[in-house]
Amino acid sequence: MRTRNWLTPTAVAVAVATTIAGCGSGGSNSGDAVASGTVVLGESQELGEFNPMLGYGQLGVSPIYDGLLIPAGDGDSRVPDFLPALAAEQPQPVGERLWRLPLKSDVTFSDGTTFDSTDVVATYRAVRDPAVASDISTAFAPIVEITADGPTAVTVRMNTDADPSPYLLLGIVPSEKVESAPAADWALNTEPVGTGAYELESLDPDQAVLVARDDYWDAAPQVTRLVYTYVPDDNTRAQRISADEIDGANLPPRLAGSLENRPGVEVVAVKSADWRGVSLPSTNAFTNDVAARRAMNLGIDRDAVVRDVLSGRGEKASTPIATVYGDAYNPDAQFSFDVAQANRILDEAGWRPGPDGVRVRGADRASFGLLYNAEDTLRRDLAVAFATAMQPLGIEVNARGTSWDEIDTRLNSDAVLLGGGSTPYSIDSQVYDTLHTRVPDSSPYSNPGNHTAPGLDALLDEARQSAPGPANDARYRQIQTVYESAPSAVFLAFLHHTYAARSDGWSYDAPILEPHSHGVSWGPWWNMPSWRSDAS
Repeated sequence: MRTRNWLTPTAVAVAVATTIAGCGSGGSNSGDAVASGTVVLGESQELGEFNPMLGYGQLGVSPIYDGLLIPAGDGDSRVPDFLPALAAEQPQPVGERLWRLPLKSDVTFSDGTTFDSTDVVATYRAVRDPAVASDISTAFAPIVEITADGPTAVTVRMNTDADPSPYLLLGIVPSEKVESAPAADWALNTEPVGTGAYELESLDPDQAVLVARDDYWDAAPQVTRLVYTYVPDDNTRAQRISADEIDGANLPPRLAGSLENRPGVEVVAVKSADWRGVSLPSTNAFTNDVAARRAMNLGIDRDAVVRDVLSGRGEKASTPIATVYGDAYNPDAQFSFDVAQANRILDEAGWRPGPDGVRVRGADRASFGLLYNAEDTLRRDLAVAFATAMQPLGIEVNARGTSWDEIDTRLNSDAVLLGGGSTPYSIDSQVYDTLHTRVPDSSPYSNPGNHTAPGLDALLDEARQSAPGPANDARYRQIQTVYESAPSAVFLAFLHHTYAARSDGWSYDAPILEPHSHGVSWGPWWNMPSWRSDAS
């Protein structure tokens, strides 16, 4: 069994019992579903883009691809461990900031070609290649180079004293499939080839079918057929779960909660380092004022956001650093809810109530637009909650749902309800791009206002260069203190990702701490080879 090689005995002992009822095509009973080995999941994201260069399988969690290492843990309350997948052993230091990994032998890709060091080198070069224009290139900035040490090993050179393990989860692709072209145009998007337990059998706009590989290098999965059905509307996914038309889906917390008493439906909430917050543009006179940004952070009741918008399934956030980071989390650097103090800060900064109640300073108004993805009901609810909370402060926030295409063009002029935490297994990756002033190849969503606090960039750079330990934990606590003095955004909450599944007859590994990107690649289904029939 694949996961018994990866997970500790504790993790196996706490594996949750669940079941999938029906194959999703007409309400089969749970016994038939288990016997058929088929699981049908409602996917909120468009199908395709099965390409690690675009972030698919970036953290080693994918039915199609394996990374050098795999995240593994006994639950979602901590950052997971990293255990060998395509690597034969853990990375070992062999020089200053230089590490070596032997590779597993006798591993093949789904197209029959043999996996070796050439594929690892080609994958990591591609993700940093400007011609590929990978969406995730900055996530691998600490890696200077990966080189082959013969066909069965690689060496990893870092620009930091930290262990490279969090950066060695990326799904490996065959070197022959790497293209010197934008990743969005690669054949791998719709014709994926990986070393994982499943391969793509068919792909249509509304359905992708994956089948288990007979020649998989580890134990064959008992779930032999995995069907993803594209259902972009949150309410429709919930209805299809309720009608026994699909076996599982990710849902917003309130909607998931509405299914808790449905017969045969289990609602699963998983902790994440996935934050939601409001970016603040520099071209608006009000949001460009550090006093205004501090006041807005003090004027939002994050406990109420978690309670009322997330139905209690989340944790309040003042920065991208969550409590799961242990001693690196600074409880003394979190924003309190203090409307009186927020009003005093605005008064002292010269923002005074105007005739209509909206504060003004000279010709400038305390007013700005807040855009959110119109298809995301949770972002809508958070945007409305934030706008409502700002009214008593005399701040006018005009929340409006729109498309990502429009949002892309307005990041400099409007606030945006953003999410982040795509690579939370390294605290550096969780924090650096989000709080640092913009660097070459930054995502347009990384600190769109390009705000900073005095000394913050230097602290972030120093922490990135340093190995984990008490000294670096202290640096990250200081980073939070400095950020609090001049925040760049208003972080609201860390989500607990919520899923609904029909459960009876299967056992699977407990979910682990999740990143920003989730959907049905995570939750109960994050490690499909671990699924075992209770009768087996």
